[in-house]
Amino acid sequence: MPIRTNRGRSAVYRKLWGWPLRSPRHLITFVIIIVALGIIVAMVIPRATPTGSAQPTGNTTSDTAGSTGSSGQSTSETTTSPQTRLTSPLLSPTPAPPSPQALDVALKWVKAWVNHPVGITNSQWLEQLKPYTTDEFLPQMASVDPANVPASKVTGAAVSVDSTTSSVVADVSTDGGTIQVTVITTPNQGWRVSKYDKAS
Repeated sequence: MPIRTNRGRSAVYRKLWGWPLRSPRHLITFVIIIVALGIIVAMVIPRATPTGSAQPTGNTTSDTAGSTGSSGQSTSETTTSPQTRLTSPLLSPTPAPPSPQALDVALKWVKAWVNHPVGITNSQWLEQLKPYTTDEFLPQMASVDPANVPASKVTGAAVSVDSTTSSVVADVSTDGGTIQVTVITTPNQGWRVSKYDKAS
């Protein structure tokens, strides 16, 4: 029986490791082979890795819809999906008779609106409107030139055309046409005008 030695095996190893260094072509071929092997290994390893038993984090309510308890009776759904959870409904204004205070504010506001004698400044005109106007609407009125207001006196009372617990829309007749005024409740100032337009 022949005795095996490492001399022959070492010679084979030297030939394998020495082959890439014999010429530039061998070296390039060797590098390409190594890169290709690396790519193959990188593609194969993620596929072979187990993904585990993690469950998706989406809607989890469907798993409990048909489950049964220990007594054999069907159990109801105990969780609610965030995507389908309903928020409280928005409160809509409740219709109500027009507030006398709101109608009074509407009339006084229109009286201040039509009061623009020759020479009055915008600041003086706004001071007349300020006690009856919301803080948000007053800066918009600053862009109005009092000289362009088409009326000079009020010719009728404030008449409600729509009213709720928090707002009143009223028509006020003037010598320049009917003005429609929207009056709303404010937290600290009571009823105040928030909008006006020419009545249709």
